[in-house]
Amino acid sequence: MDKKPQHIIKGGLKPSEEWFIQAEYDLKTASAMFKAGRYIYTVFMCHLSIEKALKGLYTQNRNSIPPKIHNLIFLVNEIKLSLPDNLKEFVTQLNKVSVPTRYPDELQVLLKEYSKQQAAGILKDTKELLKCLKEKLKKQ
Repeated sequence: MDKKPQHIIKGGLKPSEEWFIQAEYDLKTASAMFKAGRYIYTVFMCHLSIEKALKGLYTQNRNSIPPKIHNLIFLVNEIKLSLPDNLKEFVTQLNKVSVPTRYPDELQVLLKEYSKQQAAGILKDTKELLKCLKEKLKKQ
């Protein structure tokens, strides 16, 4: 891992803040995909949003560049993140959808698996989790 001290990037933002801006952008993209009926991409963008938020906390906590991985559980453990039980369970659930939504074996199977109702629940929980992660960033 590349260790670099916290610095200010273009626009006067810390790297951790930039990660959270991108997380918000990805969450808005997830909402747009949901409205368009593209539920696999809704779920994919939810995962990406939380991944970036966790990398923002990693950057803040560890004062280094986060590893180029997609494993949410790894990031949670690395930053010793404490979450309420319902959000811990959701992170585990969201972590499991990363590979199938990135690289589906069979598109039709995945389309059936991620219905409008399931995507709506994941989107709702992602919003709750991102809000919680933003609060944790403010406290540090």
